[in-house]
Amino acid sequence: MENSQSPIILWFRRDLRLSDHPALSAAARTGRPIIPVFILDDVVEALGAAPKWRLGLGLKTFAQSLEKAGSRLILRRGDALTVLQKLIAETGATAVYWSRAYDPGATARDTRVKSALTGQGVEATSFAGHLLFEPWTVATKTGQPFRVFTPMWRAVQGRDIAAPEVAPSAIPAPQNWPESDDLAAWKLGAAMNRGAAIVAPYVRPGESAAFEALHGFFDRISDYSADRDRLDRDGTSNLAEYLSLGEIGPRSVWHAVQRAAMTGAQGTEAYLRQLVWREFAYHLMFHTPHLLTENWKPEWDAFPWNTDASRPEVVAWQQGRTGIPAVDAGLRQMYVTGRMHNRARMIVASYLTKHLMTHWKIGMNWFAECLTDWDPAANAMGWQWVAGSGPDAAPFFRIFNPRTQQQKFDPHGTYLKRWIAEEQAAPSISALSYFDAVPRSWGLEAASSYPEPVVDLTSGRARALVAYEGRKTG
Repeated sequence: MENSQSPIILWFRRDLRLSDHPALSAAARTGRPIIPVFILDDVVEALGAAPKWRLGLGLKTFAQSLEKAGSRLILRRGDALTVLQKLIAETGATAVYWSRAYDPGATARDTRVKSALTGQGVEATSFAGHLLFEPWTVATKTGQPFRVFTPMWRAVQGRDIAAPEVAPSAIPAPQNWPESDDLAAWKLGAAMNRGAAIVAPYVRPGESAAFEALHGFFDRISDYSADRDRLDRDGTSNLAEYLSLGEIGPRSVWHAVQRAAMTGAQGTEAYLRQLVWREFAYHLMFHTPHLLTENWKPEWDAFPWNTDASRPEVVAWQQGRTGIPAVDAGLRQMYVTGRMHNRARMIVASYLTKHLMTHWKIGMNWFAECLTDWDPAANAMGWQWVAGSGPDAAPFFRIFNPRTQQQKFDPHGTYLKRWIAEEQAAPSISALSYFDAVPRSWGLEAASSYPEPVVDLTSGRARALVAYEGRKTG
């Protein structure tokens, strides 16, 4: 019979919270000691500069939350299975619990860990928690994965979703704690260089901050449908980074929005659709993992995209110096805040893949390096959607005109002024911060003149349309 006092190792990953946490709740119900662990393994090491830095902030805040609950976060570095086996030997733990991940690298790792630990007689159990619906529980009437969003939305919008569980009032501690690495020694923010100091004021990590953001969103959710695309307004939920790192659970968000709907708030269904859009991205990544690395639609493999990231026009795009203000403003917002407005993301992505005829993977990888709210599924699907090669993709002829987009969603130029300093008599601090955030090697300064367009919008659109028509008939 299993020792009722043997510890449970609770392996945290992208689930840095105490409430709405099925794995933690299950461990707490046993009454056994719990050893929270985070492992810096190859999957984590592969993160880009901004998401890895943001993870470090999240881990620091989460460790403080655990301490308030009478626990602590043990940090270890190395191969996940090897680390867990050493901890089991050190602590006498007989079980390892964790929340599921769905990207190919993480699922391969977790499968290997579960198989090895089970073979050694250790209970290895994975739990839901990162999604509303496990990908294998959502299917068409013929049992196939959904390939189009709207039918999936219709299939799940009426489903019962379990209420989120509250955080344990206390987390049982082991008699002896294993040693832990020092978080600062991991240097998770090293690749951010001087940009970290610029982005830091725009980041509030942790579960408490996530719930504050959620409650703040309710003050403007009635205008969500009208304002979510406005570049000049704070019309979105600002929850992406918290959902990405699991600092808030999707069930908590879903039920809170449902409660707002019951009070008569408008905009709630539009936002719930966005939550399910996130689910759709994970659904696709799980069932068709090539979404992350290849054209989701193989007929796009022969499309003549540029794949050279060193070309001058691509470098200009990366630097936010294309000469197209709506494009440059979005990229500069990312360098200063770590995030980019969703409408701006579409404008920026359309310009790269269509006007500059550059492969979506170059843009996807750049966002993975620079976004603090980076999410593997959402990033890949978003880029392929805009490029035309992905599921539910925009029609080939939908080539956003950045100027008309700016006129429609930033009619007074507020967003442009906030992020582009050149040739303004009195540029804002946020616009000037761009020059302090970007690498010194770029050699940019506020006194520089604003560049001429690297490609004429009309000719760029015409070139893209010719290529797209050739793909249809080729």
